[in-house]
Amino acid sequence: MHVLALPTVLIFGFVMALIVGMAAQRLLGIRLGAVRLLLAGIFALIVGPFIMIGILGPFAPPPDDPDPQIDFDGTTFWFFLLSLVCIVLASMAFIVVIEAFAPLGSIPPARVWGRGLRARFKRARRYWQIVGIAVRHGLGPYIRGGRRRALAVPSGRAQLGRALTATLNRGGVTFVKMGQIMATRRDMLPSEIVAELASLQDDAEPVPWPEVEAVLRHELGAPATEIFADIDPTPLAAASVGQVHVARLHSGDEVVVKVQRPGIRPVVERDLDIAARLATRLESGTDWARGMGLSTLADGLAAAIREELDYRVEADNIVAVAEAHPAGTGVRLPRVHAQLTTERVLVMERLRGTPLNAAGPEIERLGLSRADIARSLLSVLFHQIIDAGVFHADPHGGNVLLLDDGRLGLLDFGSVGRLDGSLREALQRLLLGVDSGDPLAVSDALLELVPRPDEIDEQRLERDLGRFLARHVSGAGTPSARMFGDLFRIVADHGLSIPPEVAAVFRTLATAEGTLSTVAPGFNLITETRALASDYMAEQLGPEQLKQSATDELARLVPVLRRLPRRVERIANAAEHGRLGVNVRLLADERDRAVITGLLHETLVAFIAATTGIMAVILLGLGGGPAVTTDIGLHELIGYNLLVISAILALRVLVRIFRRS
Repeated sequence: MHVLALPTVLIFGFVMALIVGMAAQRLLGIRLGAVRLLLAGIFALIVGPFIMIGILGPFAPPPDDPDPQIDFDGTTFWFFLLSLVCIVLASMAFIVVIEAFAPLGSIPPARVWGRGLRARFKRARRYWQIVGIAVRHGLGPYIRGGRRRALAVPSGRAQLGRALTATLNRGGVTFVKMGQIMATRRDMLPSEIVAELASLQDDAEPVPWPEVEAVLRHELGAPATEIFADIDPTPLAAASVGQVHVARLHSGDEVVVKVQRPGIRPVVERDLDIAARLATRLESGTDWARGMGLSTLADGLAAAIREELDYRVEADNIVAVAEAHPAGTGVRLPRVHAQLTTERVLVMERLRGTPLNAAGPEIERLGLSRADIARSLLSVLFHQIIDAGVFHADPHGGNVLLLDDGRLGLLDFGSVGRLDGSLREALQRLLLGVDSGDPLAVSDALLELVPRPDEIDEQRLERDLGRFLARHVSGAGTPSARMFGDLFRIVADHGLSIPPEVAAVFRTLATAEGTLSTVAPGFNLITETRALASDYMAEQLGPEQLKQSATDELARLVPVLRRLPRRVERIANAAEHGRLGVNVRLLADERDRAVITGLLHETLVAFIAATTGIMAVILLGLGGGPAVTTDIGLHELIGYNLLVISAILALRVLVRIFRRS
């Protein structure tokens, strides 16, 4: 019997703790996890004996009583029930305290603690390693929130850019990739920092061929020798995320095989998590990070890098751009072999040529016009942006080839921009307004491109845009891509935020300027873009195009126009006979009704809790009434019960408030 006593007591205690916890959960009107449920029940079992002694003490027999038993008459049983309710009340109070300091979901489940403990140690070690690298390369004062005055001048921002570039370069794969993407974010970063970040190089040691072959076997389901008629084990190029090998299919087509580095995804995910934490820490503690919107920037960079880790995204991007690619432009895109493309392997047609940033001798050998090459590339990008809304968003010199036949080829579609029809129309109006030097038209188009705030000084915006146009478009100076930086500053000064899709357009044009100025020194991107925009708008406003647009609009309006007379007649008849009315459905959305119902419910519960509490205090203050025990009257007993009810209702409201916050 003694052997079974301890297990019996434990089982009984567990069952009682579970019952009390479930009762507290039900009275609070919330759902608890198993751990919190048991903790609440265990707390109630610990304090329960003390509560019962305090309430049932007056009914206990004297110490010298030879038969020490409590007489359970009606009054005693009522106080016994009151003690049980108070025990549940204590459990509810314990739950409310837990929800106030550690809301549900803020602490990972116990199974996650054990499973992720090792990963947490690794992440913490890597976190402090990155912080140490940042401090050694001069970012320490910026992390602490200092150097505010230095950041107000270009030399100070350039110094921050150098320190940031050195830190990212030593941080490894993910941070180098983030730095390269940051170097394209002229819409969010000062030009001095962008210029320093542009020096980051994404070179890496090649992965040994056996490891690459293992990835190919895993992804394609067969040895590389079976999939390809021939494949070169020596990579054509090696970067931090993947490397490229030249191969030939059994059909005889020459292809390039892009293979992701083994084990790179866990490393990148860990570093992205660290980068997000660092961005949040810096944004909460420093003005410069808050001004750049560092957390938003880090989230955008993380999304871009995760897309690069899935080669199927790049394959879809190539297909999307190819479908929208204007014909007869002299610019080629590689053909994707979809049946051989997976998350970590991309097989596409090989385009033979020389990167445009190193194609000077080849241009001379072929006798090509540098200006014609630059115009051809710019024309393709312009029509991809304005006509199709799907465009190559990273046209730097390494991603554009001068092919052996004199045409151009576009590579690396990991970054592709997309614009919907309304954004393209607003962008067209913006270009038309810039070309005509009309600040009012530019202001209207700009406010269609960006999310419009509740309050904006449109007159001041028009004046600022007028000065902007006078400086970059109508003035004597030569317009350049630096005008994008001035436009971004105007947008920021007026509390506007450029959507990522539109920012990608400006980044693309700014990147293209660097490429075009390399291949054709003196080539002015802004002037040429204005010429393209003028030609495009002239085409769109030509007689045939206007006639077609009017025909399309009329075709869409015909069904509405046919129904309009009947509807006008019905409205007129209703008004004539006094039957015209307007039906307005308030709170038609069920989510709105749920919010209002919840607020009314909580307000009513809080009112009842306050009312019962006041009644309890009044009754306890009055005392008197029929005697229930030698010390307690009926009024006091009712007051105590009302006080318990008030406490239960108040705790129910509090736990919902803490859980929402």
